[in-house]
Amino acid sequence: MTTSRARPTSPIPDRPARPRAVLRALTGVVAAGAAVGAGHLVAALVNPVASPLLAVGSALIDAAPTPAKEFAVRTFGTADKPILVGSVAVVLVIFGAVVGLIAWRRPRIAAVAIGLLGVAGAGAALTRGPWTDAIPSVVAGAVGVLALHLLRTRPVPHAEEGSALDAAKGRSRRGFLATLGGTAAVAAVAGAGGFVVGRVREAASAARRALGLPAPASAARALPDGVQVEGVSTFTTPAADFYRVDISLVTPHIDASTWSLTIDGMVDHPLTLTYDDLLAMPLIERDITLTCVSNEVGGPYVSTGRWLGVPFRDLIARVGVRPGVDQVYSYSLDSNYTCSTPYQALADGRDAMVVVGLNGEPLADERGYPARMLVPGLFGFVSATKWLQRIEFTSYAARTAYWTARGWATDAPVLTQSRIEVPQSLKTLPRDKPVIAGVAWAQHRGIAKVEIRIDEGEWKEARLAADGGIDLWRQWSYVYDGPAGFHSAQVRATDLDGNTQPEERTKVFPSGARGWHQIQFTSE
Repeated sequence: MTTSRARPTSPIPDRPARPRAVLRALTGVVAAGAAVGAGHLVAALVNPVASPLLAVGSALIDAAPTPAKEFAVRTFGTADKPILVGSVAVVLVIFGAVVGLIAWRRPRIAAVAIGLLGVAGAGAALTRGPWTDAIPSVVAGAVGVLALHLLRTRPVPHAEEGSALDAAKGRSRRGFLATLGGTAAVAAVAGAGGFVVGRVREAASAARRALGLPAPASAARALPDGVQVEGVSTFTTPAADFYRVDISLVTPHIDASTWSLTIDGMVDHPLTLTYDDLLAMPLIERDITLTCVSNEVGGPYVSTGRWLGVPFRDLIARVGVRPGVDQVYSYSLDSNYTCSTPYQALADGRDAMVVVGLNGEPLADERGYPARMLVPGLFGFVSATKWLQRIEFTSYAARTAYWTARGWATDAPVLTQSRIEVPQSLKTLPRDKPVIAGVAWAQHRGIAKVEIRIDEGEWKEARLAADGGIDLWRQWSYVYDGPAGFHSAQVRATDLDGNTQPEERTKVFPSGARGWHQIQFTSE
């Protein structure tokens, strides 16, 4: 009789099937989510910008080289910050998945890795704020480690179809999934809790703004008839349409009842003002055009508003500025943002002010509520600090501001600039209305003339709209009477000091873009 020996079966390697690998990766993602959710909730109570995700994102903004920042503003505009936060979140998900995959074989390494989320957030927060800003990230790290410990399982080498999936400490598949779902729910609730607290803060600032503003002691003059050219940007920009360029990943929502502004430094009488103190002072109302240094030739970062605020000349007289001051150094509640403004620009009689209102309403949160700075004739990065908390009269030798430390200009007067708005480039100029039009600006100098040339021919003077004042942009128009077909148009402006825009193009860094704006169009 012939007997046969059973062929030994090879051991099944301790490798997870694809569904198990997905679950393991998911545990890491959920643990990371629980960490971020807990950190976000604590940050809402401590300081919203100290949320781990935002702290890391803000640190990346601070560390980014100037070309990277220019690229982000130029390419993404006001969407640059949501894209950055989204990118950090994607990296976090990938990181969590990797941690989840290694957690069963190397639990200690996985725990250290998830804890590093807290370390990274705390380190980032400490580069921008006080030690209390690290608390949300420390809590996040602890929660992440605890969540990973609760979720960690070890797979069995073999499981028959329909059997339960063993989990750490003998949990069943059902128990594991319940723990996973419960942890995810807690993470979601924590994150939502942080959002709710933020909404409560926002509602508080909105309620205070609803009380309105006092009438100005010195009202703005009525704009003359004829400042608006048909088809060109609205002369006074609606507040909601104002351009926005800043380094804040989240808009601060500040309770004006607890806010105060400190004015100190090289002064005889340091001063602290509440919001009500500011409103009780004599206010001026002025129409002023504001421009960002990041505006490319022909770019969108210029807007005009009717501003209400306390004139700097009154604040200077009240505190008594000492000899030797050449810089006004302002601090924002937006963590470590600082701004340097030439003292001369605040003391030479122009309508520089601490602003509390825009277009007849209190500042919106994204515009700098409760108060911001504004200095006609200077680019915003040296004059327009939002969410203002302190003004220090000092010297350039003693203080270096945020953008100055990154190589941008120290003194940054607005350049003489212009752009074509009608028609848009590559569009058609209709035969029944062959008007090329746009705007020009040279704040605190004013526009003397605008010239246009077609197909690089002779420069011809455009018709200027009515002049609202030297601190405002000026609109212009030109009736095209040339042949039909495809053409180019260039524009240049000359200010009242006799400065004409140069032809040579320059980048926005370090003191603003130069050059002539050009479009191509088809004439019918």
